[in-house]
Amino acid sequence: MKKNLIIMILTAILTTTACGKKVGTNDSESSSGIENSTTVSATTIRTTVASSSSATTAVTTKAKEEKASKNPPAEVILTAADTVEVYKDMTISEFITDTNAELCDADKPIDVSELGEKKIKVKFTYDGKLYEKELKYNVVDTTEPVLLNSGWEPYTIVDQPFDLNSMVGFVDNYDRSPALTYEGVVDTSMVGSYPITATVTDNSGNSTSWDMTVLVLTEKPQPQDNNTRVSFSDFMSYYCYDNVSYGIDVSAWQTNVDYNAVKNEGCEFVIMRMGYCYDQIKMDDYYLQNMENATAAGLDVGVYFYTTANTEEKVREQARWILEQLDGRSLDYPIAFDWESWGQFQQYGMNVHDLNELFEIFCEEIEKGGYTAMLYSSKNFLNNFWENENNRPVWLAHYVDETDYDGLFAIWQASAYGRIAGIEGDVDMNIRIKDMPLN
Repeated sequence: MKKNLIIMILTAILTTTACGKKVGTNDSESSSGIENSTTVSATTIRTTVASSSSATTAVTTKAKEEKASKNPPAEVILTAADTVEVYKDMTISEFITDTNAELCDADKPIDVSELGEKKIKVKFTYDGKLYEKELKYNVVDTTEPVLLNSGWEPYTIVDQPFDLNSMVGFVDNYDRSPALTYEGVVDTSMVGSYPITATVTDNSGNSTSWDMTVLVLTEKPQPQDNNTRVSFSDFMSYYCYDNVSYGIDVSAWQTNVDYNAVKNEGCEFVIMRMGYCYDQIKMDDYYLQNMENATAAGLDVGVYFYTTANTEEKVREQARWILEQLDGRSLDYPIAFDWESWGQFQQYGMNVHDLNELFEIFCEEIEKGGYTAMLYSSKNFLNNFWENENNRPVWLAHYVDETDYDGLFAIWQASAYGRIAGIEGDVDMNIRIKDMPLN
């Protein structure tokens, strides 16, 4: 039987080569018409048989996959969720709520990128056989819009139009343009206090309501500053923790900083604004001076960038601009992404998912340049907005004696009303928790 198999293989090989170039010849011999005898060794036979066997196995496996039956036995259980929340990360194994079969792509994510009916083909094995079944599910939104600014100073001037949208800020997890309405009357022809109930509703019918009182005034009120100023030395004494360091963050608001005097006060690091972008990218007027002088004084340095970007293109452009300015300069602290234009967030036409995606894109670009990115935000927005799915370092802004933020953070901006030698006026004061990584 084996002898016959070998003869069949040899015959097949010789027959095949007879239709083209002979085994054991080269191109010049073939073209000159010279014929040579051919010897096929046992190694050739084994290789040919092995290759044929491997190819047959591959073909058989592929055929098996392609021929997965779409009619599983009646006893197969494959129950899936009817609805899935939009943007919620979910794998096939989490989507299938009950089964007695073995799922083939258990860790494959299902599509939750937009609302509506979806279909997914689930492959599984049962009793040693491969099956495929198409399942349907609905992606839904059951999350209420988030109120970012409930009206910090809700007032309007006599005889001017009342525009509630300019007084509050809100965002939805999915809807990029939720509707704002209110109940009540605001008579701008007469000075007074007018209680109203405001409501934000998304396109899935989820809503958030709150009460507020709108003032109609004859002139714009002047803000009062009753904040207590704290010296840097008192700041360090109050937060005399183990394994921390103390620093400041600066921008053009601090003008000409004497960093030698700053360091003599006990400051160990400074995070400086490199630039900002509203309509176009601009470098902070004092960035170059701050970087040169802070470094010369022996302070550890980091940078942040203030942005109102609402598209991927803008974020990538800004991140690349930052890298260009650094030009390989070594930093001791990460590059902070500072997005804090929450007052009327709805004007940017984004949802929660969109801005979180932009932060990840910013980090991606910064990391391409060999740097680490960091998220700067207040406790309120860290709790209600940011997802930080890849656990980038967090720079927390929370102006209280003791923060009760229960998330992880590497730096705590504990005061915006610090005073330190070398700077005229206020400066933000920060605590670096050394146990928390900066990468």
